[in-house]
Amino acid sequence: MKVLLATDGSHSSEVALQALIAMARPQETEVRIVHVIEIWPVHIHTPEWDREHSDARRAMRIRGEDILAHAARVLKKAGFHVTTTVREGDPRTGLIDAASDWHADLIMVGSHGRTGLDRLLMGSVSEAVAHHAPCSVQIVRTRKS
Repeated sequence: MKVLLATDGSHSSEVALQALIAMARPQETEVRIVHVIEIWPVHIHTPEWDREHSDARRAMRIRGEDILAHAARVLKKAGFHVTTTVREGDPRTGLIDAASDWHADLIMVGSHGRTGLDRLLMGSVSEAVAHHAPCSVQIVRTRKS
């Protein structure tokens, strides 16, 4: 089974990672961990802005690689075969495209549990992935205390 695990380094992503370990057999599961760096399109280009944007992008990529390295260590320790990838763009389409390109059997994604205005403004990555993914999707919710 090929499982694409989405991660943004949040508590919700950690819960999804632990759920994968609990439910899957390592010897039968190949995992690709994906982190999508959200890049906002900007139409202003000055040398100063381009330099600052490039520095910010590099910092986001380094953070994304650190997030992936942590998740990969945890899964490898549990016996899983793991690959990682950082993508840039909208997390919704980035995850869907990654799953499609890799021919994933399942996407696992944590839910931040946003509601109301937060959900309207921020959107729901897990909901968009569930509606448009080329494969099954498991949304792992964080238990509220």
